[in-house]
Amino acid sequence: MTEIDMKGNPFFLDEEGENWVLDTWKNMSLEQKCGQVFCPMGFNGEEETLKHFTQDIQVGGLMYRADSAENIQDIYRKLQAFSNIPLLLAANTEAGGDGLAYEGTSFGKPMAVAATDDPENGYRMGYTACKEGAALGLNWSFAPIVDINYDFHNPITNVRTFGSDPKKVLDFALEYMKGADECGVAVAIKHFPGDGVDERDQHILTSVNSFSTEKWDETYGYVYGNLIKKGAKTVMVGHIAQPAYVKALNPQATREEMLRPASLSKELLTGLLREKLGFNGLISTDATPMVGFTAAMKRSEAIVQAINAGCDMILFNKSLEEDFGYLLAGAKTRNLSMDRLDEAVLRILATKASLGLHKKKAEGTLVPEKEALEIVGCEKHKSWAKKVADQAITLVRDEQELLPISPKKYKRVYLNVIQKDLDPENAFVQSWKEKFEQEGFQVTVRDRRVSISMEDFVNPAGMTPEKGKLMHEMYRSVEEMKQDYDLYVYICNMENASNNTTLRLNWNVCFGLGDDAPWFAPEIPALMISTAYPFHLFDAPMVKTYINTYSGNPEFIQAAMDKIMGRSEFTGVSPADPLCGKNYI
Repeated sequence: MTEIDMKGNPFFLDEEGENWVLDTWKNMSLEQKCGQVFCPMGFNGEEETLKHFTQDIQVGGLMYRADSAENIQDIYRKLQAFSNIPLLLAANTEAGGDGLAYEGTSFGKPMAVAATDDPENGYRMGYTACKEGAALGLNWSFAPIVDINYDFHNPITNVRTFGSDPKKVLDFALEYMKGADECGVAVAIKHFPGDGVDERDQHILTSVNSFSTEKWDETYGYVYGNLIKKGAKTVMVGHIAQPAYVKALNPQATREEMLRPASLSKELLTGLLREKLGFNGLISTDATPMVGFTAAMKRSEAIVQAINAGCDMILFNKSLEEDFGYLLAGAKTRNLSMDRLDEAVLRILATKASLGLHKKKAEGTLVPEKEALEIVGCEKHKSWAKKVADQAITLVRDEQELLPISPKKYKRVYLNVIQKDLDPENAFVQSWKEKFEQEGFQVTVRDRRVSISMEDFVNPAGMTPEKGKLMHEMYRSVEEMKQDYDLYVYICNMENASNNTTLRLNWNVCFGLGDDAPWFAPEIPALMISTAYPFHLFDAPMVKTYINTYSGNPEFIQAAMDKIMGRSEFTGVSPADPLCGKNYI
């Protein structure tokens, strides 16, 4: 078994803590050891389910999505009471306390925080997220994200990253970690060996970090290496291949081994992360129901291989009972290395001890009292988030010198909100409409539910009067459009989403491009505001005034309005190239 330095980085255990780890480990059965490496997703607070997790399987951790703060705290209190060994309780607190509690502070996406160009906001982000989470019983934050935005096509990384500059990513991640440490919460730097190079999504295939070993060292290696030196307790490993390093560490590696996800690669986990980068902490997989993991080999083999290769904890399951059975069977047939299983369990226990969970268990303080919930969504944290909104919003360009706008110059506004929800009456659309109307503009909202087909053009007589009227409104002549509107405003609210192949603007038209696509840019002043995806100029280069807000939260909407009206200056700095490497845009 690999010797674990429990007194060194990132555990720093004293004699008492180390003895607790060793004594606990020595008294564990094989079944308990197998259960300890699992961190499933929690879906409800039913006591029967919680007892199944903690007493039948005896898992090492659990992760919950956001719910009401009171519900989560109650569930966490029961979980810790039911479990003999204190649990790692995790959440995706990537962008604030709202990652675990509905009432939590929404701080803004990582790219918004980076756009402020002030790492202090990275600290405030980590502190806010983890202080509010800790009030509920959180002790493990699945953040900060340290992926680097190299391919703008990637559908999930962009605003979830601190940008495309490794130094900026490191600076903000270090500050997030500092804030988390002050709250007694372990970070999980993710997604090793690094997302953002491939335009594809590891949720639906094994994506590839195609950098050479030299370039990887200068970028992702630089970030991970420094965070590890500064005491990052855990690393979350993605279902992302890194062929160059596999080949460098194992010249005999087959093509299959080179394209194996890092979560199943001994070369990347043991050779690169443990030995080359010197990581001594806990290694967790990313969610194993992702296709990037499940398609690599039979699941019965993959669950065993993940541990054998160097992972210590397995995140989420297709079926917890099935995965537990696979691992236990592997241990009994010796397909699973018992040395590796013991090492994994010791690292999990050492991580818990480094957070003082064994002491809190004895004291009954693993989950704070209900009064601690007062910090969730507090005014101090909200004021920090509001400041980020003001500092982050970035004016990418205003080549037509449109800004600031006013009702005197552009009274009649045509508002086109592009998002998945096509209903013009939804709250997000109406919030923008109301903001413009409060400023004195006359606003017409584009109804994106309406689409005209080729058949309607071929047989216009067959259209209903209602559709005919809509068709006339949508397909105005150039002069009619100019007579009706003074300013065309696009609000692009295209949120990042996993399990996607791409994220692009798609105009809601069939023929003639109607009133949706910006064919009218030379005729009518146009303004585009993107509240999420920061690279829409790739599809709309003809729009000469373009703004990135990185978030559609109310604070960001108000801050954007203040800026386009001239009441506030634009101070945001693009953390990634909004021209997508196309200097001609």
